[in-house]
Amino acid sequence: MNWVGSVKHWWMVFVAPSLSLLLIFTVVPILVAALLSFYEWNLLTPPEFVGLSNFRELAGDGGFWASVVHTVVFIAGYVPVVTVAGLGLATLLNRRSRAAGISRILFFMPVVSAWVAVALMWKWMLNPRFGIINWALSLIGVEGPAWLFERGWAMVSIIAASVWKDAGFVMILFLAGLQAISPDYAEAAVVDGASRWQTFWRITFPLLTPTVFLVLVILLINSFQVFEQVWILTEGGPLGSTTVVVEQIVKNAFDFGRMGYAAAMSWVLFALIFGVTLVQNRLQKRWVYSA
Repeated sequence: MNWVGSVKHWWMVFVAPSLSLLLIFTVVPILVAALLSFYEWNLLTPPEFVGLSNFRELAGDGGFWASVVHTVVFIAGYVPVVTVAGLGLATLLNRRSRAAGISRILFFMPVVSAWVAVALMWKWMLNPRFGIINWALSLIGVEGPAWLFERGWAMVSIIAASVWKDAGFVMILFLAGLQAISPDYAEAAVVDGASRWQTFWRITFPLLTPTVFLVLVILLINSFQVFEQVWILTEGGPLGSTTVVVEQIVKNAFDFGRMGYAAAMSWVLFALIFGVTLVQNRLQKRWVYSA
């Protein structure tokens, strides 16, 4: 009996390493950030308790709320485009062939590439004088804009680079969803005389809505935390038109030495992400198909 009892607790031995890392690198920093949001700390002197002062200041910080608006603009442009692009690629490549397999690999390569390398490549491509994009436009008589240096085009450029990098990831998720759908549904629709578009829209897409929901949740959570591409491509410019929330957090923490204020910003960001995710969960019952 003692041996059986000891075997029942062996799971703790296997879970302990991962659980320890989760506590050290995730749970503890979250708790520290929550505590730090009530302090003023510049990394050089001892923290000073200021209560809700950071949150009161944040409520009237126009720069922070402007960065929230810019983040929402990024999300509004990025999420629909990358979702449609990923679904389109998955639909085209949902077949068994060598060409389809090679294409999947090629489209997924940007996903596993570092954002630094990708952003530097796009920064060169979007250069108004020497970039390949403006050169290609000049071949058809179009004068390309100064992409990263114009307020009207900077965010569009960031969205384009983000879609290019992440479309392969969305494609893989949709491919998994498509391959989980029995082909019997499509075959029955063809027998009944349905066109390809009718089959996709009336049968395939409703069955794919659980995957669509998963994709939207992941994309929204990640896009609220957009940072690397903005930091490398524009550094928040021109004239602050592409400043995003995480950039504000990083600047306040490490450029201005306001760790407590940055922690308060991070908790506001968490509240926004949590609220949006909660709304998504509530709305999924209205449009997500459940077998």
